[in-house]
Amino acid sequence: QVQLVESGGGSVQAGGSLRLSCAASRYTYYSYCMGWFRQAPGKEREGVAAIENYGSTRYADSVKGRFTISKDNAKNTLYLQMSSLEVEDTAMYYCAADTKRTWPCFLESDEYNSWGQGTQVTVSS
Repeated sequence: QVQLVESGGGSVQAGGSLRLSCAASRYTYYSYCMGWFRQAPGKEREGVAAIENYGSTRYADSVKGRFTISKDNAKNTLYLQMSSLEVEDTAMYYCAADTKRTWPCFLESDEYNSWGQGTQVTVSS
């Protein structure tokens, strides 16, 4: 079981930036699909970005051009760089691992079997 711990959330004004981090332990997490998801109050959890074993990425249309997913294999850490933040980006953000596959990686939360506890991102106007 991959253990995941997110950090880096906070409050920011619209147009600002934040970088989320997700530290993984126990497994060579970079061998698997890794993703970022978010859930706003009253809404379903949605996929934001995913990264494959060899680094190919996938993004939700709502964040393309503003968010960048990356990973540092040496540090066993996944990142989500968020820029040009909008009020609609306010949500709890989760990182997740799909230890069933290395690719292709999807943005459907049902595919992921290990989850972090989440970190809150709040964007104000």
